[in-house]
Amino acid sequence: MAGLNGPRVYSCYNCRNQVCLHDDIISKAFQGRNGRAFLFSHGMNVEVGPKEDRQLMTGLHTVADINCADCRLVLGWKYLRAYEPSQKYKEGKFIFEKSKIVKEDW
Repeated sequence: MAGLNGPRVYSCYNCRNQVCLHDDIISKAFQGRNGRAFLFSHGMNVEVGPKEDRQLMTGLHTVADINCADCRLVLGWKYLRAYEPSQKYKEGKFIFEKSKIVKEDW
């Protein structure tokens, strides 16, 4: 597991593996499978699953679930392709569900 020093780190709520940085948040106005979610520019210490096309609230996207690299909990997904031109900004970005991550030491 790659560790980070300093504040504003989010960790997997199950095992406390550090998975994303607060400074990488693009938006807090997203919906996950189980409620509110955050869009991040980067993720870390996660495994990207197989890609699949998924019909989401904003249209058809190719996505892959992201799992905690330590405990394998599904934390959200990574956008691989957006079919709608207005949604292209999501490509390569990560959705972390708010209920699956916790603030670490801040």
